[in-house]
Formats: sequence, structure tokens, C-alpha cells
Amino acid sequence: MLQIMEHKGFRRKWLNWMRLIFESSISTVLLNGVPGKVFHCRRGVRQGDPLSPLPFVLAADLVQTVLNNVRGNQLLDLPIPLLGDEDFPILLYVDDTLIYMQGDVTQLNHLKDLLSEFAESTGLKVNFDKSFMVPINVTEEKFDILANTLGCSKGSLPFIYLGLPLSLAKPSVANFWPLVSKCERRLVAFSSFLSDAGRLQLTNAVLIALPTFAMCTFPLPKTMIKQIDKFRKHCLWRGSDLSGKKLSKATWPLVCAPKPDGGLGVINLIVQNESLLLKHLHKFYNKVDIPWVQLVWGHCYSQGKLPYQGRRIRGSFWWRDILKLQDDYKGMAMVSVKDGSTCFIWHDLWE
Repeated sequence: MLQIMEHKGFRRKWLNWMRLIFESSISTVLLNGVPGKVFHCRRGVRQGDPLSPLPFVLAADLVQTVLNNVRGNQLLDLPIPLLGDEDFPILLYVDDTLIYMQGDVTQLNHLKDLLSEFAESTGLKVNFDKSFMVPINVTEEKFDILANTLGCSKGSLPFIYLGLPLSLAKPSVANFWPLVSKCERRLVAFSSFLSDAGRLQLTNAVLIALPTFAMCTFPLPKTMIKQIDKFRKHCLWRGSDLSGKKLSKATWPLVCAPKPDGGLGVINLIVQNESLLLKHLHKFYNKVDIPWVQLVWGHCYSQGKLPYQGRRIRGSFWWRDILKLQDDYKGMAMVSVKDGSTCFIWHDLWE
């Protein structure tokens, strides 16, 4: 049995700590703007309570610490070695947890025992029936054994996580189509009740906000951008009538021009997408302490050879797409010389 607890009183102290957090919440009722009598919440935190994120952070930090300790005992191995990173690869978002590990039955049994003891120690149980396993470079026979060992369902790539398609290959237009459908639903729901000024605000705020999260991660296919622009044009000139034949009052490049230049200031999706992706190059060249930056440097550029135009590009499809913006990034960035490991003498701009 894997030991999570460092002493016998760990479970009791942890549960008492959580109980004190839950019972520390107080509420009151406002009557005509005047607060009434204060009463204590005895059944946990409520939705919107500022204490709500704290229990999750405590539990997530405990899971990370436990897996790091198990890795130190050589019961679990890293699926991909990361230079200078001692944390076991876990992604945590709200109540979702993604654990990356090797496709090994022995290690999977260790993980299952660890999660079971974690549930006994904290009261936070893992529902394996709602969990699923996704294979990467694993045969179907071995995948069946691994899924049966953990007692979870089997998934496959690509799958949607946090609204983004996760895959080993470049996502296709079909993988992004749910985002287009979301824009269409928002167009039909609201634009028919708005004035011209309201439709302009909807075009430049809501219909640009929906794809922004995806544009921060992936270069969107031109087909998808063209379709979203079609909805924005309909919203601006024809309301919610997708089959309307009313002509546009101005060309789309003029509409996307800044207001001082005679345009309406509607955001250009292509320019916005490239601008949002440039932050990844900024993080890469500044060696920001995050896992994906360390992985790219360790896997592709451990020999000191930097990416440069004309040199063969190494890495995943996502990294190759990001490097296509390298000239744009270097055209606006200035080099601040430190150890000189991330810059060129003759090809970069210098302060």
C-alpha cells in the first residue's frame, strides 16, 4: 500500500482544516440595502463564495505532492523527461484532472492504489466510471489491458478538452466546427433584436470573444475564419437572417479599418489570431519557466541550434505553425543580451 500520510494524524488534521474552512463562511440578507443578522453557513461553501477555489487548490496541491513523492521512490516514471522540472506531469482545471504517464501495467496499479489511499485519507473519491483513458502509441491489446486495470472507459484522439481539440495531428476544420456553430447560435439568438449600433457591438465584442480562446492556442484554418466572418457580416448588415440578400454598405477591409481611418474598428480575425500566437514565441525566447517551453528547448534545441529561416524545423505541428510567425516577432522584438543562448548576432534587432 502506498503511503500518503507522513504521520498518523494526517487524515484527522486535514479533515479538521477543511471543516474549519467550510464553517468559516458567513452570510447576511440585505433588506432595502440594510444588512440583517449575520448567520453562519454550516453545510459547506456556496456558489460564488470566494472560499470555493481554496479547497480545490489544497486538494490539487496535495495530489501533485503525492505523485512527486511516488516518483522520487521510483514507483512512477516520467512519460517524457523534462529538463529542470521535478513535477510529475498533471493538468488540473476546476474538477478535471489529466495525468500523463507511461503505458505500463505495474505503474498503473501503483497509481490506482495511490488514488484509492488519497480518497480514504481526504474523502475525495475518484469516479473511475466517469474517467477515460486515451492511448498514445499503444497497441489495441495493451490498451484493453490498461483500461481494464484502471476500471475506466476507453477514449481516443482527437477529443475536446476545455473547448480545444487535442490530437497528435493538426486539427482539421471539422474539429473546430463546434466553435462555428456556437457563433451561429449566438447570431440567431440576439441580432434580430438589436439596433445598428447594437449589432456593431455584438459583431466586435461577442462574436470575436467566442473564438479568442482557440486563437490563443491554434492558428485557425482560413475556412473557419471565413465562416465566422460571414456570420459577422450578416450580424452587421442583415441581422439574424442568414439567407438575407441585403447588400453590405461597405467592403469588409474598410469595416475592419480603425475608426480614425474611416472604418468601423471591427477586429480582423487573421491579424488578431497571429497577434495572440506571438506570445508563445515571447515565452520561448525568454525561456519562461513553464513545462512546454522546457520540453521544446530540451527536445529540439538542446544542442544550442536555434530555429532560423532556411533551417529544418523540428517539433510538433503546433510548434511548426508557431515558428511561421518568427519573422513577425523578431521584427518587433529587441534583443536584450544575457548569456546569448537565444539570439543571433547578425539576424536579430539589438537594443
